Amino acid sequence: MAKRAYPLAKVYGLLEPGPVVLVATARKGQANIMTMSWHTMMEFEPPLLGCVISGRNASFDTLKATRECVVNIPTLALAKQVVGIGNCSGRSVDKFAKYGLTAVPASQVQAPLIAECYASLECRVADTRLVNAYNFFILEVLKAWVDTAVKNPQTLHHRGNGVFAVAGEPVRLRSGMK
Repeated sequence: MAKRAYPLAKVYGLLEPGPVVLVATARKGQANIMTMSWHTMMEFEPPLLGCVISGRNASFDTLKATRECVVNIPTLALAKQVVGIGNCSGRSVDKFAKYGLTAVPASQVQAPLIAECYASLECRVADTRLVNAYNFFILEVLKAWVDTAVKNPQTLHHRGNGVFAVAGEPVRLRSGMK
């Protein structure tokens, strides 16, 4: 075995939780988008997901105040927009306009869906007990939308420091779960 010590500050890249998503929020008629890769599924029905949003992020304040958002799942086709959105602040930039994305009204929340994304999850904050200590929101998915024309979405997975993996061919293995 040729293992060596690994910097703790880089561990997150080893445990990447899933596809990079674009979180849309809206407050007082102003929509915003942030790039997020810190999320995890927590329950199946109702679907619950947990996510970490930095308290320095404009979306943090909006999500805390409105208690709702849309988690949009982009594919490789939006890679440049995903990175650009993650590298600017919604406090000073209209990210929908700057990155050529289309806001679509949601059915359950005020935040918009992003038309160009493969899937969109309308969410409401279900639990805030971990927000003050860890910036960890627990969201309940109220409505899910998916583009059925996309058969094998090439989602982006952040590995750290500008490195992404792209989901490839699906592999089916026999499962005992029903």
